[in-house]
This record gives sequence, C-alpha cells and structure tokens, in this order.
Amino acid sequence: MKIVITGAAGFIGSNLCQKLLENPTVEIIGLDAFVGPTSKNVKYANVQALLDHPRFTLIESNMLDVNWEPLLKGSEYIYHLAGIPGVRASWGADFHQYVLYNITATQRLLEACKSIPLKKFIFASTSSVYGEKSGQISEKSIPKPLSPYGITKLTGEHLCHVYRESFNIPTVILRYFTVFGPKQRSDMAFYRFIKSMIKDKAITIYGDGTQTRDFTYIDDCVIATASVRDAKNVIGETINIGGKQRSSLLNVISILEELLGKKAKKAFINEAIGEPKHTWADISKAEKLLNYQPLTDLKTGLKNEIDYIKKH
Repeated sequence: MKIVITGAAGFIGSNLCQKLLENPTVEIIGLDAFVGPTSKNVKYANVQALLDHPRFTLIESNMLDVNWEPLLKGSEYIYHLAGIPGVRASWGADFHQYVLYNITATQRLLEACKSIPLKKFIFASTSSVYGEKSGQISEKSIPKPLSPYGITKLTGEHLCHVYRESFNIPTVILRYFTVFGPKQRSDMAFYRFIKSMIKDKAITIYGDGTQTRDFTYIDDCVIATASVRDAKNVIGETINIGGKQRSSLLNVISILEELLGKKAKKAFINEAIGEPKHTWADISKAEKLLNYQPLTDLKTGLKNEIDYIKKH
C-alpha cells in the first residue's frame, strides 16, 4: 500500500509517518521542501528515526518543482499536509509565500492526481478558516477567515471540492484545532512559553491571555488523521479534529508553572490581528465517521512536550 505524504518532516507529518508505518503493508513516500518557520535542522531531527526505515523514502523537493507522474505512480492514498503555517506572518510581504505553497502547490498536486486511481486524497486544513464564532463550531458553520493564512487554507479546501466534483478525486478535508505536543513548531505558543520559562525569560502574550483554544494533542490528531485511510463514507466530507480540553492561555501558563515548579514572567502586548478570541470544536462528526475519541488531557500533553523540549 503506497502512501504519499507531503510535509512529511513537519510536526504533524513526521508523527503521521511513524503511525502509518506501524502497518507492515504500508510504504511511504515523504515529501518536504524544508521551508516555513521551522528550521531545516529541526525538521531533519523530526524524521531522523524514519530515514533508515525500509518502507520510508524522503524526497527533499519543492512541490512546485516536482515531477509528479512517476512519484505518484501506484499511490493509493495522499495526505497533503505541506504548506506555510501561521496567522501572524501571513500579513504583508510574505503573503506571496502563502499563495505559492498553500494554493498553487495544492492546485498542482490535485491536477497531477487527475490520472491517478486514488482511494483518498486527505487535505489538512485548519480551524482558522472559521474566523470568530461563539460556542462549539460544527462543520456546517460558514467559514469567515480573519487572516490571509486562513484565506489560503480555505482556498485549498475549495480546490479540493472542485477537483472532486469535476475529476472525481476522492478528497477528504480535516480541520485541525491548535495541535500541540512533542515536535511542535518553534513559533507556536506552547513551545515559546516552555522554552522561555526554562530559560527564566518573559513569556510574550498577545492580548490579555483570556483567549481560549480547543487544544488537540498530537497523538490524538495523528490517530484521527491515520484513521481516514480506512474510514467509510468520508469522501467529500469536511471533518473537525479537536481535542479533549479547551482552555485559556492564562490557565495553560498556570499548568506550566505547576509542571516546571516556577512562576512565569509575563509580558503582555497588543492582540494579534487575525486571530479569533475563542475556538471550540464540535467533534461529533469525527466521532461518528472516524470513531474518534481524543484521549490525552492538556496537563499530560504539556508534560510530554516539556520533557521533549528539555531532552532536545
């Protein structure tokens, strides 16, 4: 069973590769351009354990330059996780990078899939497409992104829909809600908080810290993502992947203080433009279609991330 994974050296991608390779019938072609906010060294470390695996091949290449036909030959599943992440960096001059890697690259991959008898094309999207909503957010909620990043990911979703409708590409869209845990990107809040506290430096908090997020532990996210491969009746669906626990940033910092045994130094700055005040996933669809049940609570997940950062 040949599976192609784009963004294979990233936070979610590298963990997904490890999970899927637990199945002895799976062969993975992992593709990564080593671009974005995570350094090349960190991404190589993410996949270090995979490089000697007999059923894993890593291709370092820009998706815009790939000769897709030979690479996709014989593939049954594609997990398209590659892209430029992050809300705050998507404003201004860097927006063209988001267009290239989140829109153009997605369109070229879908175009290449027109002649491939795929079983599923799984597209990794984000809760950022929803914008500001109150209460639990279901997939029926009308998307209204607040940032250029969210707009590019929503555009990727629309590309999946039109290629499915026009060329029968069997697309499935997953909307991730704030994934955290070991290997988390260095630009994300938990990583920054933990590293700053370990070094006795001030934590930078955008706004007043009362904003809440539906935090999804990496293992839960990966289990849900991997399960799409064998799930029935999911083609054409959009599915929220949320976590076990919603929390404010101030509460997260309190948990970190308890786990690290020290008080955090807090530096409050202006709210970040383009980020919703609250997110909260309705995961009933994932529960029904993927038999999804998030298992890891916030405190346990934070402890695991602390241990990983200290070790590395």
